[in-house]
Amino acid sequence: MNNSMEQSENKLLHVAFIMDGNGRWAKRRGLPRHLGHKAGCDRIIDIYEECLAQGVLAMSLYAFSTENWNRPKSEINHLFKYLEIFFKKEIKRIIKDGSCVRISGDISRLPERTQKVINDAVEKTKDLKRFYFNICLNYGGKAEIVRAATLFAKEVEAGKRKPEELTEELFESYLYTAGLPPVDLLIRTSGELRTSNYLPWQLAYSEFIFPETTWPDFTKEEFRKCINIYYERNRRFGTINEKER
Repeated sequence: MNNSMEQSENKLLHVAFIMDGNGRWAKRRGLPRHLGHKAGCDRIIDIYEECLAQGVLAMSLYAFSTENWNRPKSEINHLFKYLEIFFKKEIKRIIKDGSCVRISGDISRLPERTQKVINDAVEKTKDLKRFYFNICLNYGGKAEIVRAATLFAKEVEAGKRKPEELTEELFESYLYTAGLPPVDLLIRTSGELRTSNYLPWQLAYSEFIFPETTWPDFTKEEFRKCINIYYERNRRFGTINEKER
């Protein structure tokens, strides 16, 4: 698969999610914030199933950003614990579905136990190609671009590349999402209207939808509404259609 995949068709191939509103969901119910993250992790598999049902090829989930380290340590620890539980519980289903687990971000800072569970899921699914389940962990969009530029610069320094060889397509091969199609649709739940340093390169021509629903309440039906909105839009990629000439 090529990151420069033809974009002339409106087929929904890659959906990215900012799973926002877990804390507010918990607060409204008088619960501690970490239980909102638990409910959010429980929601993931429903949306994963709907992606498969809709013929989507890849989904990316903003699970933990580089800025999230500023949150209370107890909340962070609970979040990693819930991620471990998720993978341990769902890995057999993911393998059965033929889905490949991908990780975007530097997970070296995560607890060793969490790293082991995640790396195990990646290793077990690395040869599967029906669907790509991309989890963005300790991820920052600007940091990803700097990392990609550094990787290219090191290859130039080693004599493996020449500066003039760099193209957009080649640069994409140094990103965490190398090999995945560009993001067609970004969904950020809970009504917040920003991308928060999430996949800035990959979102260049994405459609954005910002449902008011918090992530734990974001059902398959809500997701289908977003998909219908997506297909009603006219994606021109800088051109104009015949009706506008």
